[in-house]
Amino acid sequence: MAEFDVLSFGETMAMFVAEQTGELADVERFNKRIAGADNNVAIGLSRLGFDVGWLSRVGDDSLGRFIVAALQREGLDCSHVGVDPQHPTGFQFKSLQNDGTDPSVEYFRRGSAASHMGIADVPERLLDARHLHATGIAPALSPSMNALTRHLMTQMRAGGRSVSFDPNLRPSLWPSQAHMIEQVNSLAALADWVLPGLAEGQLLTGQERCEDIARFYLDLGVHAVVIKLGADGAFYCSHEQQGYVAARPVHKVVDTVGAGDGFAVGVISALLEGRDLPKAAARGNWIGSLAVQSPGDMEGLPTRAALTADENR
Repeated sequence: MAEFDVLSFGETMAMFVAEQTGELADVERFNKRIAGADNNVAIGLSRLGFDVGWLSRVGDDSLGRFIVAALQREGLDCSHVGVDPQHPTGFQFKSLQNDGTDPSVEYFRRGSAASHMGIADVPERLLDARHLHATGIAPALSPSMNALTRHLMTQMRAGGRSVSFDPNLRPSLWPSQAHMIEQVNSLAALADWVLPGLAEGQLLTGQERCEDIARFYLDLGVHAVVIKLGADGAFYCSHEQQGYVAARPVHKVVDTVGAGDGFAVGVISALLEGRDLPKAAARGNWIGSLAVQSPGDMEGLPTRAALTADENR
């Protein structure tokens, strides 16, 4: 039997969120939270009742202890989170926005503990997980994290496990745009389900239309592509079917960060439950809509009870 329903990995950072709007330099008070696209998805799946293992590394410092405790409170198994006595836990500062615009974020993660992870940090038993979720962030952190990502994706798919991949492009972490495109597309080819945003898909493939972006990845061996279209909903495509799913209405956008992670939670959870692509995209749209209406990166992610109530409406 698989040790976990889902294996996720990457870097969790401490996040200091401004308590007042304005320039970060002028803010005097911050709230301490956690941040990281990979762990946002892991937390979202855990809230829906999946058994999720988290593979990562933190520094031997107060921020690292804070992060592990926060992830454990969310139900993640952190038994495979290493503690690095030589490198610090990464962190970030985030501005407070109340007008629906993207917040300013400043990162302090170069040389972090997580960036020093490699293939040796992967216990063989983790490969028994039923599903692996990966993004384009971890491989951008360092060559060793790139190698770890490829190892996990290759081994999991070779073992008959399902693999999802969200490009989550971070151009500032790559040496060049061309290198980023080549590396991210080669990773996407190792996945069963690829979940890009429209702008990401256009940049990565050189195609403009959703249908052509999806075809690019299907031709690489991917089984299904679900493209995030923001207020326009989502586009799904496999070799058997394709179509659009309308977005859920949003009364007020509070914080756009984490919307794509919420979308991934919806799609992945539905597909793991055997739902079809239209239903998976629809669930992704719903959870994404919850994320943008809540402050913080993952505060709006729903519980299983909330999901059941919505689907029974």
